[in-house]
Amino acid sequence: MKHVLEVFRSSLMAGVCVGIAGFGFLATRDIVGSVLFAFGLLSVVNYRLRLYTGTAGFIKKGEIRLLLLILLGNIAGCLLVAMLARLSPLELQASAQNILEGRLAIGPLRGALLAVGCGFIMTTAVTFARKGNNLPMLFGVPLFITCGFPHCVADAFYYLTVPVDFWMAHGLEIAVFYVCIVAGNFVGCNFYRLVMGANASPL
Repeated sequence: MKHVLEVFRSSLMAGVCVGIAGFGFLATRDIVGSVLFAFGLLSVVNYRLRLYTGTAGFIKKGEIRLLLLILLGNIAGCLLVAMLARLSPLELQASAQNILEGRLAIGPLRGALLAVGCGFIMTTAVTFARKGNNLPMLFGVPLFITCGFPHCVADAFYYLTVPVDFWMAHGLEIAVFYVCIVAGNFVGCNFYRLVMGANASPL
């Protein structure tokens, strides 16, 4: 039980870090915002927090339930920042809705396939960051945002920031899309291992 609580607390803080990064991106919605978003992953790695896309590519057999707990904690952390975003005088809710409308327009299948790209970038960035090289992270985060690759934790922040009436109108559609990008991120996070072999090391 103690271990479960520690994992949840760590993953909640990771969600807060990503939520704050998403807050900054919604405030700008430009290349500057995508660069600032790197703050989220840099914070997660340097605090050694548990993030879904920073963990999925390194899990061992039988740890899927742990990964789901991490995702739940990430979403809880995003919720805390989303509550703060609703108090901001900035047009954050409109920006979040604009992003999600674009996500839903491509459909769950294409969303899942695009999410593979984000997962690959994230695992690559974290792999190098664990060796003290943060450059792939600094470039990788703006890259996945510019490419429009969905990130399940960042998107959770956007989902929790949009106006309630958007949820009322698209709740089921959002749920289906979200499950698909979680799966796509997982595949992307493990893409290197899938292609090169489970025991392959890039470094």
